[in-house]
Amino acid sequence: MNDHRNGAFAGPNLKAMLEAYERQLIQSALTAATGNQRRAAALLGLLPTTLHEKMKRLGLIRRPAAASSDSEGMASGLG
Repeated sequence: MNDHRNGAFAGPNLKAMLEAYERQLIQSALTAATGNQRRAAALLGLLPTTLHEKMKRLGLIRRPAAASSDSEGMASGLG
């Protein structure tokens, strides 16, 4: 039998398991909401800001492409 008190227990790490489960739930909600974070937050019963913070903590935030939208706006003749 493993002794939990002296750190000898080599079972699953609860924090890592909870983060993996939370990541899976968020990804499933985003899929169901076709990527819309506000709808995904509603599906999960969270505020959009809370979902965004969880996504940042779990490494689920995608960085936008490097300034491609700015150059497209200039090329469209808006200036």
